[in-house]
Amino acid sequence: MKVTQLNHAVLWVSDPEASADFYKRTFGFEVVDSRPGMAVFMRAANSGNHHDLAVMRGRGGPLPQGSVGLYHLAWEVGTIEELAEAEKSLAEAGALRGMSDHRVSKSLYGADPDGIEFEIMWRVPREAWGEYERKATTMPLDLNRELARWGSKAAV
Repeated sequence: MKVTQLNHAVLWVSDPEASADFYKRTFGFEVVDSRPGMAVFMRAANSGNHHDLAVMRGRGGPLPQGSVGLYHLAWEVGTIEELAEAEKSLAEAGALRGMSDHRVSKSLYGADPDGIEFEIMWRVPREAWGEYERKATTMPLDLNRELARWGSKAAV
């Protein structure tokens, strides 16, 4: 089996419509289909998938933090500028929980209305990974510094 990327994710949530509204406002997802009170299927704006995310009414209470279950999903953006835009969007929604520099990627962390965590990341060009290609590193992210280094204006 040789998978290439995440195709879609399905989350158990307490209120599918509230979660769909959150993902619509913060990620720009569009609703593909819905079953009121039960499920909403959503697609990212530039996706070729039928749906990238489905939010479905959960079948029980939340698991204690750190127990088995989903920790987070990582959504990739194409540019460092898009990551900066996502930071503003998450901050405005009160959903931004943290930022990390993994050296091979720059990441934002957030949580949806049910506290389900997610990551939005920009992947550094592979030729710049250097010694970090085989290391899992987490350092504080200085997004302004990374914009200056990797942004389109920096390349001019």
